[in-house]
Amino acid sequence: MTSKAASPTKTGLIPMMIFWFAVMGLLYVLMTHYLKPKQAQVLANGDLVINRSQDGHFYTAGIINGKEVKFMVDTGASLVSVSEKFAQKAFILGGVPTTFKTANGDRRGRVVEGVGVSVGPVNVTNVKVGVGLSLGNEDEALLGQSFLSKFDISMNKNQMVLRSR
Repeated sequence: MTSKAASPTKTGLIPMMIFWFAVMGLLYVLMTHYLKPKQAQVLANGDLVINRSQDGHFYTAGIINGKEVKFMVDTGASLVSVSEKFAQKAFILGGVPTTFKTANGDRRGRVVEGVGVSVGPVNVTNVKVGVGLSLGNEDEALLGQSFLSKFDISMNKNQMVLRSR
């Protein structure tokens, strides 16, 4: 006589799958929160403070032409730079065609003047923006000297401090 008992591999499979999906979902939520760029902190004297991330770069949340963006601060970049896709979404239109000299070679793009850029409570209204950058995500941008030149920049341990001139 044989009795049909449920196989241990079949009965344990569904709870195990549920467990691992829950673990992966929790990790996804935590990593999404952890990797989201933080807003620049504002000190009592009005200085903006941007913390260094785990990868050694400085990232901050910001706004270009009313659209949210994740900035990577690049003190060596001449311009605030965005992708063509982001420029379309933010209605950054027109501009002067140009060729950008980048670490990855020459890249065709355009320069648009008079764009509004905000980091924290600081809004600069007449910023030159380079359009044609290609980062990993369309909502990522470089925060270059066309914005940063309005500030005195200092480093303090793992923080970058921007003080209005």
